[in-house]
Amino acid sequence: MQPVPFGNTGLLAPPLIFGSTALGNLFQVFSDESKLAVMRAIFEQLPKPVVIDSAGKYGAGLALEVMGNCLRELGATDADVIISNKLAWLRAPLNTPEPTFEPGAWFGLRHDAVQDISYTGIRQCFEQGLELLGGDYSTQLISVHDPDEYLDAAQSPDDRKRRFDDILGAYAALGEIKASGAAAGIGVGAKNWRTIQEIDARVKLDWVMFANSYTLYSHPAELLSFMDSLREKGVAIINSAVFNAGFLTGGDFFNYVKLDPRNPQHVEKFAWRERFFALCAEHGQNPAEVCIQFGRSHPGIVALALSTSKPQRVKTNVAAMSVEIPGAFWAALRGAGLLAADHPYIA
Repeated sequence: MQPVPFGNTGLLAPPLIFGSTALGNLFQVFSDESKLAVMRAIFEQLPKPVVIDSAGKYGAGLALEVMGNCLRELGATDADVIISNKLAWLRAPLNTPEPTFEPGAWFGLRHDAVQDISYTGIRQCFEQGLELLGGDYSTQLISVHDPDEYLDAAQSPDDRKRRFDDILGAYAALGEIKASGAAAGIGVGAKNWRTIQEIDARVKLDWVMFANSYTLYSHPAELLSFMDSLREKGVAIINSAVFNAGFLTGGDFFNYVKLDPRNPQHVEKFAWRERFFALCAEHGQNPAEVCIQFGRSHPGIVALALSTSKPQRVKTNVAAMSVEIPGAFWAALRGAGLLAADHPYIA
């Protein structure tokens, strides 16, 4: 797996990025040994510099803290790793039985987190991220974390305008950080790609990260057109959540919402998956590999972002990146209505 140019940032990086939610104890407490084993596997399976995506929200900064400790334990230098830090959440004292920022999601934490999307807040988030990493590692890719969710919380049109102004202030701070040489690229990541489009119209971005947007299940023509425009401008595209949060490979959650096969509103998705699995079995294809190959099919996509808490899955994910899916299988998906008939980037 050879490094590729990362848009306008001047960076070269592997086309596979690893998420770090497990380092922050998402959904369960993971041992320090297992976290180190995952980090070791990443460095063993990928060429340097590896890219790791994190955020102050992941375990209220625990993921960044653990990452720095693991990197030092592995003897990795700053040049060996490109860290993406999504900024918006500051570590804060834990004054309640469990963290308040995302109850039920993070375990074994000793801190809480508070959101601050503003010029000052983002600068504080950036500095705190460096401190949590231990002072030995830089964060070359920086962004505002989940601006779509911040906008969705607006109580009125005026409130939404104020919140969007907050986001623009945050990007002013990011621009100053990049101009100082402390970071190489400014980006945005969101589950709602239209929020990315709205920000792209006002901010000069170097990269974007789509989540749950460009997948085998969902690839609308309007999104493809936007991705084409990003490619023309040299904006690097990272594609994440290509399994729609695990549902396309057999999980219970679709885009982080648990589905019930008895719910009439969810029946269509289960039926889609059953047809997909049946075709995969008929053609001898692995569903995860199919989703990964579709997820990187647009020519503007420079990397996929995949997360795992298991060291052995790192090797599996790397291997899946080089799998070739036969044209006959893509044709079968089209014939079954599981792939848009006019999709231009699948042979």
